[in-house]
Amino acid sequence: MSSRKSRHQSAGSTRISDDQIIDLVSKLRQLVPEINHRRSDKVSASKVLQETCNYIRNLHREVDDLSERLSQLLNTIDSNSAEASIIRSLINQ
Repeated sequence: MSSRKSRHQSAGSTRISDDQIIDLVSKLRQLVPEINHRRSDKVSASKVLQETCNYIRNLHREVDDLSERLSQLLNTIDSNSAEASIIRSLINQ
């Protein structure tokens, strides 16, 4: 059984063509800065997926870090102050 057939069969009712996979990998390549800024156009699909996973992990770390910093900031200011009001309005956007 070819890899193409096994991919289609294992996907169940949702089938994705090789062209769609190529298109999706190309879109990921454009979104991930580590890949997008490389001078070489030749990056394997597996490398694109690996870099995408790394990029998402880094974004999660940044969000966690910023959330922690925001929490610390909110703990240091008066909840009725203008600064707290501004921060709350920014969070709720």
